[in-house]
Amino acid sequence: MARLLMARFDVYRNPGRNRDTIPYLLEVQSNVISGLASRLVIPLRTLHGFDALSLPTDLFPLIEFDSIEHFLDTPQMAAIPAAELKTRIGTLQSRQADIQTALDRVFGAY
Repeated sequence: MARLLMARFDVYRNPGRNRDTIPYLLEVQSNVISGLASRLVIPLRTLHGFDALSLPTDLFPLIEFDSIEHFLDTPQMAAIPAAELKTRIGTLQSRQADIQTALDRVFGAY
């Protein structure tokens, strides 16, 4: 079986049924455990139905992707089978600090 090459902060199309409101998934798993059959992802959710000003930006950073503003729905992080992440469509490596801050907030690192 071919091993999938994935990198932390890569963005994938959501293969699930909530694609309308969560079009993308952000892979946040450390490459140290890249041999696992699952990957930790955070939904990139559209702002439809949400007041962006009411979201704490350290937990739900606003992120523009594909010319549309989304928010990182950090508390909804989940593990999914790596095989479901078919095609990498971008990266949010440039937003690493904001993503790490959101993860730190979830895990109580500060």
